[in-house]
Amino acid sequence: MDYQTDLIAEFDREAAKTRKVLEAVPADADFNFKPHPKSMSLGRLVGHLTDFTGDWALATLTTDKLDIDAGSDYKPFSPSGKDEALARFDQNLGASRAALVATTGDAWDRNWQLVWLGNTVIDQPKHQVFRDAVFNHMIHHRGQLTVYLRLLNARVPGIYGPSADEM
Repeated sequence: MDYQTDLIAEFDREAAKTRKVLEAVPADADFNFKPHPKSMSLGRLVGHLTDFTGDWALATLTTDKLDIDAGSDYKPFSPSGKDEALARFDQNLGASRAALVATTGDAWDRNWQLVWLGNTVIDQPKHQVFRDAVFNHMIHHRGQLTVYLRLLNARVPGIYGPSADEM
């Protein structure tokens, strides 16, 4: 089995499905909407989804450590609307895919760390981080966004088959 080819194909499939869900966000949606006080706002969730084929994927593939400390200029992306989110998603997708194609062989076995405010949150081989913290994390939040869409009375697109709105 050619793991690299399979991983690239999966990235392409999952990115396309994520874009499809992002496209389903109504143009006039309130990006401050939260289904619960502990939930992310719609805008933050949509912005977070753009990270998985953007900054998060690139950091995982092109570095061995991401250290976000109190002095960091890191600011989560929170778009003001759907068009801004789709533009960022599309802008970052090519660079992330190119980095994925360039990551071969032993690079996958190198350790990768996420350090957040001095605490090591992730310390695993890069292949595991890419699978768990990029792919699976993206899929998780994409599913979360479909719940937001339903609560906003928006049409929910099918992801791995038709949705109730497509039948």
